[in-house]
Amino acid sequence: MTGTPEPVGDEAAPVSAPVSAPVSGGAFAAAMAGFAPFEPAPLLAVAVSGGADSLALCVLADAWARQRGGAVIALTVDHRLRPESAGEAAAVAGWLGARGIAHETLVWADPPAAGPIQAAARAARYALLEAACARRGALHLLVGHTLDDQAETVLMRLAKGSGADGLAGMPAVRELGAVRLLRPLLGVPKARLLATCRAAGQPWLEDPTNAVGRYARGRLRRVAPALAAEGLTPARLADTARRLGQARAALDAATADLLARAAEVRPEGWLVLHGAALAAAPGEVRLRALARCLRTIGGEDYPPRRERLERLAAEIAAGGPADGRTLGGCCVLPRGEASAAAGIPLLVCREPAAAGERRTAAPGATVWWDRRFRVSVPADAPPAGLVVARLGADTARLPDLAALPAAVRPSLPALWNDAGLVGLPREIGGQKRMTGDGLLSIIVEFSPAEALAGAPYGVA
Repeated sequence: MTGTPEPVGDEAAPVSAPVSAPVSGGAFAAAMAGFAPFEPAPLLAVAVSGGADSLALCVLADAWARQRGGAVIALTVDHRLRPESAGEAAAVAGWLGARGIAHETLVWADPPAAGPIQAAARAARYALLEAACARRGALHLLVGHTLDDQAETVLMRLAKGSGADGLAGMPAVRELGAVRLLRPLLGVPKARLLATCRAAGQPWLEDPTNAVGRYARGRLRRVAPALAAEGLTPARLADTARRLGQARAALDAATADLLARAAEVRPEGWLVLHGAALAAAPGEVRLRALARCLRTIGGEDYPPRRERLERLAAEIAAGGPADGRTLGGCCVLPRGEASAAAGIPLLVCREPAAAGERRTAAPGATVWWDRRFRVSVPADAPPAGLVVARLGADTARLPDLAALPAAVRPSLPALWNDAGLVGLPREIGGQKRMTGDGLLSIIVEFSPAEALAGAPYGVA
């Protein structure tokens, strides 16, 4: 939250608030059933900001978990963007502690001094939450997004010209590496969660900036009554998102089927793409598959612009590109001779110039580098000035990787310090390659931010 929240109880509820029934334990159990199976005695992590939505979710999830012999850990992210934030996190911890619910405050230690602070805060929030889940062994992270949030998301994306994928809104379930992000309240109006908190005697924090025009969501809330009068109610907008989500899930499944036939991923972080199989697919599925290949190998958050994808797909369908292309942080190059059955095979690898990240490392640590590789640093590495960065032009030091395409080698990770190169990738994807040149051996595992054929879009 970004404003100065105040505790809210029944007496502070606005007179015009809709009268709605609290969410019952049975209704919440029915929502959770859509995410089954769960392990015996499930441990649920719940993101709790202090607002009514997340506190209602935490109370409901706690009862659900206890009935199954499990438990809840509540996680509050303190972005340290306002002087009141630490006190608010302490208030949440006190409320939940009185209910016997474990709580941890996660602090964003290094917010940026400038730039799009909301986007940076969101990325930091999910990184902190995911790390806390991994540390505590929680496989499920619950967040309190509601039907109203979904409706606002659809409107915001419509205003930005999003296509069908964007207008599908937020998925009910999303894979975040080792944890599942679950949104069990995505079909529940916010008014019912306010009622749930009141029924449970649970105070909450109210953010006054939600009602002002500084941010897009606040502005949309001010015009929501006029939109509803024209039929654009939150329920109707959320239902539109649900229907488009079903279409997106079907397209995801078709794309995964195409990629299983058309793409071969290699453990060194590149892939072979069979152009004929790609070209034979329906246009939308073809573009999705191509975008997925580029995001998996390039590590980008978003796919390239559609018009650029269409140009590249047209070149592939025509038997090219004969001279190679760069797109989405990747190089797309011809690989070998075309065959009548498979068409021209293409090599998709990381564009070396785009793999410019330098990650500070420590002896014995594992570093996620370039959103593509998990790099295990040997315990006997010299600690001073140690970083993971791309190998670059020094590929002559890798005779054991001579069979790799030349375009792939420069973007592999290596270990450096102030004196120069100190470690090379000797074990990649479980395959060991050793040479006696006196350099350290680092272990590398291809672990892209976007799997080539990940889980389909999770529909509420």
